[in-house]
Amino acid sequence: MKPMYQQAPENTLASLVHGMEMFDAIEFDIRLTKDEQVVIHHDRSVSIDRSGFDKRSPYVEDWELEELLELGFCSLEMLLEHTDIQKAVNEQGKVLVVESKRPSLKVKKSGGWFEKNKHDAHMGKTMHHAEQLLDQYDIPKQSTVHYAFHKSMKNATTLGGIQRSWSTLLPTIRPFGGRNTHRLLALPEYVLTPFSRLMRKHQRNGSPMMPCAIEYLQSPTNMVPLGTTVGLKGRQLKRLNTIRKGFPVYVWPVKPSIEYDVLNAGLSALTDESDPTLTWLPSGHARWNQPATLPLDEAQRQRLDQATKENHLQILNELQDEVVPWKECDESRKRELLTFWRTKWQWSRSVDELLDQELRSGSMPWELVRMIGHRGAGKTKRPVL
Repeated sequence: MKPMYQQAPENTLASLVHGMEMFDAIEFDIRLTKDEQVVIHHDRSVSIDRSGFDKRSPYVEDWELEELLELGFCSLEMLLEHTDIQKAVNEQGKVLVVESKRPSLKVKKSGGWFEKNKHDAHMGKTMHHAEQLLDQYDIPKQSTVHYAFHKSMKNATTLGGIQRSWSTLLPTIRPFGGRNTHRLLALPEYVLTPFSRLMRKHQRNGSPMMPCAIEYLQSPTNMVPLGTTVGLKGRQLKRLNTIRKGFPVYVWPVKPSIEYDVLNAGLSALTDESDPTLTWLPSGHARWNQPATLPLDEAQRQRLDQATKENHLQILNELQDEVVPWKECDESRKRELLTFWRTKWQWSRSVDELLDQELRSGSMPWELVRMIGHRGAGKTKRPVL
């Protein structure tokens, strides 16, 4: 009898390696420590039991990297030097989505409430240090993207001398308060930024993809922004594809109940569900974890969609044996796959353009629909460790 799956704590090395094995990409959070090293950590405060602070500052930026590693947290360098991660990126075409986090406003070097230039400089420095490590470990530029909940990302990337692709998470989440405060303060921007405007912002910035909150695509929250309403089915889906014309969209967070609809709409999905025994989705569909790196053609997709709960494991096993990984596909096979997807989702770029970009960059086109492990293998409870 197989042991039950136990999810590793988020953003730890075990979680990140498992997420990369399960999916087409992983998304994780980085912060700059007191000694200006890059640690993988989401929360502003070190995510341990409060008794561990012993009257010292709880904020990650006030701790040195070695102290955090001793607690069990992971540095970016530890991740990048791991052979499984290097193989996944360089040999399988998988992607690293790197979210830079702003420190608490109570941290001195953050710039406090009003010194915007310091905010931008800190974000630029965080991305710069990350980029140095990505270059050191020969991670292809087109296999990574920086993003952050930071309005002036353009200035931050300029200050940091960032050479890799970047994007902005919108609506902006402030570096203070809790979940309810964040949502309340983000509401005006959400109301005034419909999906179409959100997309134009990212296209003007030259972003390779657009992060998108699930609220834009699900009722009733998709009715809140002013402008055209988009969604995952029917007329709303037609509007979505007409607006985006294949521009890559990464949706967060995507629960298993809507995972099929998100992927079937041609959108990439950030998931917190990395249990390998989850093979049948609540929507009544078999789960395919790597739609980009293990791509299904039209006939294979149809077989999977027609699977029943009773026979889906057999079909999944058959497909695992016969599917050719994207990196091993010849040009004819790639053309077949890209033509299928381009027709289904109304991509604007031609198949020749997509193949030419891959040839020049050495990386898979951003348009490919991906499953992405959120914080590695998924978000976990607090404290993380």
